Amino acid sequence: MDDEDRDFEHSELSGSFSRDGETVDVEIYRYADTLDPWQLVVIDLSSGGCTAWQETFATDLEAYDAFITAVEADGMAIFAGRRPSAQH
Repeated sequence: MDDEDRDFEHSELSGSFSRDGETVDVEIYRYADTLDPWQLVVIDLSSGGCTAWQETFATDLEAYDAFITAVEADGMAIFAGRRPSAQH
């Protein structure tokens, strides 16, 4: 089966996150029905740009913690207007 034809499982930790007047969509996912590591992508809802982590995570909570750590360290502005790119 091609990767494009596979279904994804989204973490319950996925969803909108707002701070400092900015809102992003946090997507934490992996291939459905697997024990594959979790992927993390943050989408800026105002521009449609995204930030994708190159690393993967053993748990969805580890992925969410990586997102929160980035927000605490750099603020929400790091996600604003990003073109699709790999980060972190």
